[in-house]
Amino acid sequence: MTAPFDGAPGKGAETPKDMAERLRAEAAIEPDPPASGEVTKETQIIAIYGKGGIGKSFTLSNLSYMMAQQGKRVLLIGCDPKSDTTSLLFGGKSCPTIIETSTKKKLAGEEVTIGDVCFKRDGVFAMELGGPEVGRGCGGRGIIHGFEILEQLGFHDWDFDYVLLDFLGDVVCGGFGLPIARDMCQKVIVVGSNDLQSLYVANNVCSAVEYFRRLGGNVGVAGMVINKDDGTGEAAAFAEAAGIPVLSAIPADEEIRRKSANYQIIGKPGDRWAPLFETLAVNVAEAPPVHPTPLGQEALLGLFASETVGRDVVLQPASPADMCGPDHAPKPSLEVIYDTV
Repeated sequence: MTAPFDGAPGKGAETPKDMAERLRAEAAIEPDPPASGEVTKETQIIAIYGKGGIGKSFTLSNLSYMMAQQGKRVLLIGCDPKSDTTSLLFGGKSCPTIIETSTKKKLAGEEVTIGDVCFKRDGVFAMELGGPEVGRGCGGRGIIHGFEILEQLGFHDWDFDYVLLDFLGDVVCGGFGLPIARDMCQKVIVVGSNDLQSLYVANNVCSAVEYFRRLGGNVGVAGMVINKDDGTGEAAAFAEAAGIPVLSAIPADEEIRRKSANYQIIGKPGDRWAPLFETLAVNVAEAPPVHPTPLGQEALLGLFASETVGRDVVLQPASPADMCGPDHAPKPSLEVIYDTV
């Protein structure tokens, strides 16, 4: 069976010989030479991870604002299903999420545009991926779907100096581990505090980075931001043990807490806390990705006093009587044991 001739009308069907010659001619066309000029633009894509409620959104809103004030083009993308990354940046206002907007537009037979999902404040561009309604889907899968929409909107062609991704630290979920697993970012930053749960999450993120590096990944950890630092030192000790630098320590200060609760940016040039975020902006930009050394459970617990984390507790095996009550009568085993010859 011959394929129709894709040429001028009236020339009839294309013969196998004609098709072979046409394909040879197409194959002989040399591709465009690779670009050899100096690289003039490189976007740093940085994924920030941490336990829920640890202060990622607070840190990123102030950091992105300061970076924009320093003349950088910054895009902040909230990748937490709670969709609260940009709330502080926009004074408490909710930002329409990409997933919710896409669903509404699809039902209306319309296409999503940048203006539907991306918003600006004082030079910072920001958007929220969003997630499914409660009990109606997987948050990680929502993240994957959200990035598929971003790619359709031209994500890889956007012109920014920095793209900051705010991710929940539950990297055991494939969706939340997406930037690490698929090399979507150049480096990772963890946010933690002087408490075991936030450092447990930070340690999991370091473990995920090392796991995917062994599989050929290129993402490294650039460092740690200690939030609500009360001076007890556990987070700094973790960073030292894991082999990652501390990029900034944001103190547990009443003014910071109050202004953050009122959706106020404190990382403004000239303000009291400006030097802290100016330094953080420089460290985030310049810190190279490194190989972290994840801690084992005992080493992680060892960062804290034994009475704080219950290290003196001894595991006591349970018995069948514990499980079934004091009147439990052992039942004969049904296992068949054969005599050896």
